Amino acid sequence: MSFAEQLNRLQAFLDADELHDEALDYVAAHGFLTALSICTEQPDEREWIDALFSEPPHYRSEEERVDIEATLIQLKSHIARQLASDDEPEIPCELDLGDEPDDSDLRGWCIGFMEGVFLREAAWFEDAEDEVSELLLPIMAVSGLFDDQPEFSDIARDRNMIDDMVEQIPELLTALFLLCNAPDEKPALLKPRHH
Repeated sequence: MSFAEQLNRLQAFLDADELHDEALDYVAAHGFLTALSICTEQPDEREWIDALFSEPPHYRSEEERVDIEATLIQLKSHIARQLASDDEPEIPCELDLGDEPDDSDLRGWCIGFMEGVFLREAAWFEDAEDEVSELLLPIMAVSGLFDDQPEFSDIARDRNMIDDMVEQIPELLTALFLLCNAPDEKPALLKPRHH
């Protein structure tokens, strides 16, 4: 079975209604795995797979469980290779919040990404808190998770600003990956700050 076929099967599994309400669907799971691939501190596979599903899914067989988990692990490796390459990272949805942001796949992807950040929050911010916070801001804003905070509700109301942030997400992922995994290369990536 090709990787594309495995991903199709994984997507059908994650997008099915049978999973727990808190489980991540395919697009959110992709965001989650992207965050894990960037983080310097890697949780073990069992921990992040359990977190992704929230509670164990009802697999039809042990074979299905092994296949689904193996495909998740492969997808995470695929995302990590993409982030480390010179290619712009792929996001499996349109870079657009549409007319109903709460229903958009991009919002789901950003929520999944933030779930991945929350899994190892301290590790994200321990070395370059200001830079990481700045780079995460668009993903945080688009996720809608922080809209009850004044600074985020102001951003959420400014559709042009949100649209600009949305467009930055792929390059921000590369910048975050380099910042966290190749810190010597970071000065060229981040725009100089004017104090």
